[in-house]
Amino acid sequence: MKTFAIIPAAGKSKRTGLSIPKQYLRFNNKELIAYTLEAFQKNKSVDEIIIAAHPDYFSLLEKIKKKYKLTKINKIIKGGKERQDSVYNALLSIDANKNDLVAVHDAARPLLPQKVLTNAIITARKNGNALVCIRARDTLIRGTDIVESYLDRDEVYYVQTPQVFRYHDLMRAMELAYAADFYGTDESMLIKNLGLKINIVRGALCNFKVTTMEDIEFLQHYFKK
Repeated sequence: MKTFAIIPAAGKSKRTGLSIPKQYLRFNNKELIAYTLEAFQKNKSVDEIIIAAHPDYFSLLEKIKKKYKLTKINKIIKGGKERQDSVYNALLSIDANKNDLVAVHDAARPLLPQKVLTNAIITARKNGNALVCIRARDTLIRGTDIVESYLDRDEVYYVQTPQVFRYHDLMRAMELAYAADFYGTDESMLIKNLGLKINIVRGALCNFKVTTMEDIEFLQHYFKK
């Protein structure tokens, strides 16, 4: 059983307002996506890495691959308009058996611990899939301008990545979503629509997704330390 890592990296980072996508920003003179890719390069359970990106950045990604000896990168392919499209394009590009695993991970989550990645893959091998999450720690409310109700935080999780699924299941979920003209915010939402149970694996606070300028400033401070 092989494990393929898919890194959707075609996003334009509209929420940061920067001139280049955040995954190509440099921290300590090293691109953010390079840190992300290294987590999968180092992990013994990962066999191949596929990056779905905008063609404008293919050359840069090839340079990153060579500079940091990211030998597991098998393909750099054209991403799609939405994250779902990028993941689907990557799925179509790989030569996988139906029970091989596919781990999808955000390009802008550079601090993925090896333990979290390994546990997710082990769980998926055993139970068919794995969804990395962290349990909510703060008081949660529902409302707009005023508090309408409180949520039980013991039943609420923040979803992270990687999300690991059997190749056949993820491909079926994608095809079903496109047939229904449905776009999910992540792959687990598509898998849930198949009626499959999804296994929760403990994530880590450091495994956050760089989304806003505040996140970028925090990461700059982190790498300086």
